Amino acid sequence: MKTIAVYCGSSKGIDPTYIEEAEKLGKVLVDNGMDLVYGGATVGCMGAVADAVMNAGGKVIGVIPEKLKNVEIAHQQLSELHVVSTMHERKALMAEYADGFIALPGGSGTLEEWFEVFTWAQLGYHNKPCALLNINDYYSPIISLFDHMIEQGFVKAEYKDLIVIDRDSKELVNKLKKYEGAYIHKW
Repeated sequence: MKTIAVYCGSSKGIDPTYIEEAEKLGKVLVDNGMDLVYGGATVGCMGAVADAVMNAGGKVIGVIPEKLKNVEIAHQQLSELHVVSTMHERKALMAEYADGFIALPGGSGTLEEWFEVFTWAQLGYHNKPCALLNINDYYSPIISLFDHMIEQGFVKAEYKDLIVIDRDSKELVNKLKKYEGAYIHKW
């Protein structure tokens, strides 16, 4: 487990805890010898996690689409910054670099990116852990939604078991390091 993709908001959120926890995650990644690949921005939780990794002496790989380079303010002090043409290229390159995936709190883009790699895991396209850092119970409604989807027969319980969840970044990273593999869909 060398490189972790982190999906998170380009906003700070209303509670300073979100930025504090993004910074904590960055330090925890470096403490565990892990590099960061993320969306390449300097703002919000995205900038906070990247800055924390760099300040702790770690490697940061940013991937940002040309269209968002100025909107999300591309981070110019990264170890590597890849400017790509489309969101599809961004997601594919981040997934290629990553050995695991973590979602910090964020908006619809964060959810879309995380759910895509999670769907790939449940379909057996990769065997990498997909995690939710449940700061302030941010992801508790999604965890409840999974229970509802299971109850209604649209999701197998084994799929929810693929999700690595914790409220603490250090514990979450420890769980990622112990991850033994995903349920592979039996067609």
